[in-house]
Amino acid sequence: MRVSLREVRDSDLPLFFTFMSDPESVRTAAFTSEDPTDRHAFDAHWRRILADRSVVTRTVVADGVVVGSTAAYGPPDDREVTYWIDRAHWGRGLATAALRALLDAVPERPLHARAAADNAGSRRVLEKCGFAVTGKDHGFSHARGEDTDELLFTLPG
Repeated sequence: MRVSLREVRDSDLPLFFTFMSDPESVRTAAFTSEDPTDRHAFDAHWRRILADRSVVTRTVVADGVVVGSTAAYGPPDDREVTYWIDRAHWGRGLATAALRALLDAVPERPLHARAAADNAGSRRVLEKCGFAVTGKDHGFSHARGEDTDELLFTLPG
C-alpha cells in the first residue's frame, strides 16, 4: 500500500471528524477533546491549527484514499508529533508509514510524543519510528472518564 502526505484540504475535515469521533478510536487514544462529537469545537480547533504556520499538519493518503492526519506542533525546541488513522485501517502499517513521512518533513530534533500506556498499537508505531519511552505521566482522560497512565516518548537529535 502506498502512503503519502499532502496539505490538508477543507474537504478532509468531515472525514477527520468522523475518524476522530469514533467511540472505540477515542477510547483507545484516551487523551482527546472533552467531547469528540462536538462538531463546532472540532471546526474551531482545526481553524486554529490550520491558521498556525508553526504547525506542520498533513493529510494521510493510502492508495488515493484519505485515511487520517498527522502533525508536528509546539516550539522548535520542544515539538511534539501526533497522528490519527481511521480505525477501519488499523493494523496495516499506515500510521508507521505516515509518521515516517512526517519525520522526513520535519527536521527539528528532538521530537516528542505521548500515548496512553495501554495503547500498544501507538507504542509500536512510535518505537518503529525511533522514539523511546523517556517518561510517564498520569492525567484525566475525557474519553475514558478516569485518570489514565500515559507514556512520554522522545526521538533524539
